[in-house]
Amino acid sequence: MPVTHTLEADVLRRQDPELAEILLGELVRQSTSLQLIAAENFTSPAVLAALGSPLANKYAEGYPGARHHGGCEIVDVAERVAVERAGALFGADHANVQSHSGSSAVLAAYAALLRPGDTVLAMGLPFGGHLTHGSPANFSGRWFDFVGYGVEPESGRIDYAQVRTLARAHRPKAIVCGSISYPRHIDYALFREIADEVGAHLIADAAHPIGLVAGGAAPSPVPYADVVCATTHKVLRGPRGGMILCGAELAERVDRAVFPFTQGGAQMHTIAAKAVAFGEAATPAFTAYAHQVVVNARALGERLAAEGLALTTGGTDTHMLIADPAPFGLDGRTARGRLAAAGMVLDTCALPHGETRGLRLGTAAMTTQGMGEVEMAQVAAVFAAVLRGAKDSRTAREEVRELTGRFPPYPDL
Repeated sequence: MPVTHTLEADVLRRQDPELAEILLGELVRQSTSLQLIAAENFTSPAVLAALGSPLANKYAEGYPGARHHGGCEIVDVAERVAVERAGALFGADHANVQSHSGSSAVLAAYAALLRPGDTVLAMGLPFGGHLTHGSPANFSGRWFDFVGYGVEPESGRIDYAQVRTLARAHRPKAIVCGSISYPRHIDYALFREIADEVGAHLIADAAHPIGLVAGGAAPSPVPYADVVCATTHKVLRGPRGGMILCGAELAERVDRAVFPFTQGGAQMHTIAAKAVAFGEAATPAFTAYAHQVVVNARALGERLAAEGLALTTGGTDTHMLIADPAPFGLDGRTARGRLAAAGMVLDTCALPHGETRGLRLGTAAMTTQGMGEVEMAQVAAVFAAVLRGAKDSRTAREEVRELTGRFPPYPDL
């Protein structure tokens, strides 16, 4: 089923032209600007086809073979395929593919392993921790007692000595390793050692690196963590959703924490789309893609540093770069606004050891489009020129349009 069927179906144009134009407008926006948001990517037409399939109609509370609704014979097969593919792809004994998002996956992990009021050690929010790692505005900060670890002031790397010291002092019931803005590989073996020393569960929030793990371009947390929470979008290039990986001994607890404790009916069209993405990620083509994502991120980082931006940790091991625009006399939000006007879409994030915000950007989407190191140099040059004020947004926008025109995300449209 081509993407055109999803986005330009005659039935939608006839029935609801207003929404049809909105969908097409978003396609144009994605196709004519640079998608530098580290958490985004372009799914394949096959993934989009599964998302727009009749499986969206099926209510399927429960698990394959034990549903609370009739007529689940076919969707049971789809979920079993997704579970089997995820387990094989990541070398996990068990996979739960029903989580609606990364946050709901983390919620289920906490529900499986913790009780309200338990102490949890996780990366502090100012250093790159996620909302589910103890934000007072989030369920995590309201229900559990979080202690935050940080990074070394000079290197920007995780302060593992501090992690060990805090673990010994607070004796947490769980330790969470993972971040939304940490561009380096995490030492999962060391986290496992610290967790074992204090008798804590180890939860890996691998939402960002899991796609690289699938392609062999990043170390896997699966052999070390009790539970691995992840998303199926980002580098993994599947539909927006979550999943949980764990050992056989925790399978029942994790499944019950997802349903019936934190969620109701599974989204079967999304689960089918996850199965498609897992199948794609098991191919040599995806392995090559994942490694190219990292090559592109390093190339982009080197060019941005040469242009004068300050990179947290001095570079990256992953798809992600964290840049401080302060050398150009700009704060993160002002810099993001200038770049957006030039057609370069990205996020801001907290910078360690200060109240300022920097820029978070990634190379997953551009790599999916087929861009390589040559294009990363071009992106960096336009990026820096816009921040310096050496190039006006209109001129930069035209250069971005020219570049994206050579690398359309959906060439058949």
